[in-house]
Amino acid sequence: MTYSVDLTGQEFVMFSTDWCGYCKRLKSQLGEVGITFREINVEQEPDSADFVEQVNSGNRVVPTLLFSDGSSLTNPSVIAVKEKLASLS
Repeated sequence: MTYSVDLTGQEFVMFSTDWCGYCKRLKSQLGEVGITFREINVEQEPDSADFVEQVNSGNRVVPTLLFSDGSSLTNPSVIAVKEKLASLS
């Protein structure tokens, strides 16, 4: 199964849930450094949950980030996100 999101340049999507503490922390840290992103709640969009499981060896791990180059990061630090975005420039 393929999950498709139109992304360009330094755009990325964060797959998350409302109750995830790691998601809340990362969203807060990204906000502090001025990094914007799209958010998709995996509990509200079942197809997105399938994607998250696909890139995490069958596990529904959030936050999972999908970048414009098709790569993903799972539960990354804000530093890892900044490095990834810099590599997309």
